[in-house]
Amino acid sequence: MSADATMEFLLLGFSELFCLRVLLFLIFLIIHLVTLAGNMMIFIAVFMEHSRTPMLFFLCQLSIIELCYTLVIVPKALLGLMVMNGITISFTGCAAQMYLFVGLGGAECFLLAAMSYDRYIAICQPLHYALVMSEGLCLRLCIACCLGGFAVALGLTVSVFHLPFCRSNLINHFFCDVPAVLHLACTHSYIPELPLLAACVLLLLLPFLLILTSYVCIAAVLLRITSSLRRSKAFSTCFSHLAITLLHYGCASFMYIRPKSSYSPAQDKMVSLVYTNITPLLYPLIYSLRNKEIRGVLRKMLRRKRLAQRSWSITRAVTGVN
Repeated sequence: MSADATMEFLLLGFSELFCLRVLLFLIFLIIHLVTLAGNMMIFIAVFMEHSRTPMLFFLCQLSIIELCYTLVIVPKALLGLMVMNGITISFTGCAAQMYLFVGLGGAECFLLAAMSYDRYIAICQPLHYALVMSEGLCLRLCIACCLGGFAVALGLTVSVFHLPFCRSNLINHFFCDVPAVLHLACTHSYIPELPLLAACVLLLLLPFLLILTSYVCIAAVLLRITSSLRRSKAFSTCFSHLAITLLHYGCASFMYIRPKSSYSPAQDKMVSLVYTNITPLLYPLIYSLRNKEIRGVLRKMLRRKRLAQRSWSITRAVTGVN
C-alpha cells in the first residue's frame, strides 16, 4: 500500500477497552473541559492586564498553545471512544493533525527556552531586565518560536507521509502520532527515522541545551547570594518554569528519542495520554499556585467580575424600582 491522498487510516484508540468507554469518555471530557477552562482563564486574565511583564506575555502565549494543542487531539479521541472498532481519518486529515501537533509541541519547546532566557536576564542581569526584555523582543521571540516549530513540523510531516505504507492502515493510537505512523512504513532501514531524529535535535535537544545553559548561569549567581531568603525568593521565580520544562521534556524524550524497533503501542498510548491530557491540565495549576504574578492577575480579574456583577445587580434593582 503506497501513500496517496485517497487512502484512509483507522485510529484504533482504546478499542481494546471498549467495556470502559463510557467511563473513559467522561474522564477525558472532564479533563478536557477543565484544561480548556484553566488555560482560557489565564489567557483572558493576562490579556485584560494592561501592564504585562515579559513572563506574563510568555504565559499568555503558552496558554494559547495549550488550548490549540488539546483541541487538535482530544475531540477526535473523544469521538473515537464512542465507536466500537476505531474511527477513520483521511490521509490529509492525519497529516494535518500530525503537522499541528508537532508544530505546537515544537513552538512550546522554543517558548520554554525563551522563558528560561527571561529568567536568566531577571536573575543574572536585573538592572538591564527592563531594557533587554522589551515588549518588542518578547513579541519577536514568540513569533520566532511559532515559525521555528511549524517549519520543522512541515519538514517532518512531508517526510513521513512520503513513505510507502504497506503493512496496514490501522494506527494503534488515538491520534496520528509520528512513531505510530512510522510503524506502518514498509521499509525496515533506519533512513525513515532520520527526519524524526533531525526534528528531535531541533525541537528537543537545541532548546533543552539553551534552557540548561540559562539555568547553569542562574545557579552560579544563586550560589553567590549569601542571604538564604534572597536565594529562595529568586529560585521560587524559576520553580514553575522548571516544573513545566521537566514535564514537557520528560514525556517528549520518552516518546521520540528512541529507535523504531522499541515501539510499544500500549506504552506509547499511556505516555501520550499524559502528554496530551494531563500536562496541559497541570500547567495552569502549577502557574496559578506557584507564580505570584499570575495569582495577582487572576485576583484582579475575579475582583473586576465581582464589581461588574454588583454594578449589574444595582442597575437591575434601580431599574426595577423605576
